[in-house]
Amino acid sequence: MTTASPSSALSYKDAGVDIDAGDALVERIKPLARKTMRDGVLAGIGGFGALFEVPKRYREPVLVSGTDGVGTKLKLAFEWNMHDTVGIDLVAMSVNDVLVQGAEPLFFLDYFACGKLDVDTAATVVGGIAKGCELSGCALIGGETAEMPGMYPAGEYDLAGFAVGVVEKSAILTGKDVSPGDVVLGLSSSGVHSNGFSLVRKCIDRVAGTGADRDDSRLPQQLDGQAFRTALMAPTRLYVKPVLAAMAAHPIKALAHITGGGLLENIPRVLPEGTAAHLTKGSWPRSELFAWLQQTAAISDHEMNRTFNNGIGMVVVVDAAHAEATAQTLRAAGESVHRIGVIAPIGAGAAVELV
Repeated sequence: MTTASPSSALSYKDAGVDIDAGDALVERIKPLARKTMRDGVLAGIGGFGALFEVPKRYREPVLVSGTDGVGTKLKLAFEWNMHDTVGIDLVAMSVNDVLVQGAEPLFFLDYFACGKLDVDTAATVVGGIAKGCELSGCALIGGETAEMPGMYPAGEYDLAGFAVGVVEKSAILTGKDVSPGDVVLGLSSSGVHSNGFSLVRKCIDRVAGTGADRDDSRLPQQLDGQAFRTALMAPTRLYVKPVLAAMAAHPIKALAHITGGGLLENIPRVLPEGTAAHLTKGSWPRSELFAWLQQTAAISDHEMNRTFNNGIGMVVVVDAAHAEATAQTLRAAGESVHRIGVIAPIGAGAAVELV
């Protein structure tokens, strides 16, 4: 058997992978990552592995990890050329989950995958990741950029992230001490955050049309005082620093990050058996954004509350005696806090009921 001789040499760049572009991105990332450095970082960007020393102030440190992506919100980032906020989303989805266990986020690693690397776009995305890390007090100490020709359509990419935090073993939040009479506080979201965007995009298509019939002028010009696109792309709120401050000052019993599944499916994850959360309808503001989504999708209140965060991004459960002081601490740290319900015996109803 014979094989044809190549007429000319092939490089990796000829195959679609530009090593020089990857090197240029790393150089762009390094100063962004340096802004996120904190005590404990021993070696970060540039090595084969990142090194981090657990802070010595912990007597019995327990590591808490979380990983997530941004989901189909990225499709709007591609369509609208809005790449500066999705990196914050990526960080928030993991560090807010780590926080729920009572943990302080320590460090974060990202994975950016594309078909052809656009250094400017990638640097914008990683800039958002670095900003999210800076705002949540964790270090961006590593990651991976993968250029894979043929795997992604032109102009598209995917994101994944991984966070590690630490909590004193005796201070792990499990929700086991939650009991009837406790107060449920809700911290306002910044919008849709990073869940439910498959339905969001269906709503946009329903109003604006698709393909040759697409006309974005049919969409609202503004929602909640922001341009329509800005309102939808608002990044997931980072609750880390305010909630850590509240935990240091008050005996918080449980936290729930309101992500996919909404209020109805996330709050029960931190409730002990035999208890339920009775939430009061109208106890927190209803945004124009969520009103538009519900009207456009023509879905029930129940479906809204199990698809979107509906205006509440983090739930805090605390003894009634400490509820007001906890709320004041959170407000002083910049959060909008609402008393949205109480814990009750579960009875014959669901684990979360709106009454």
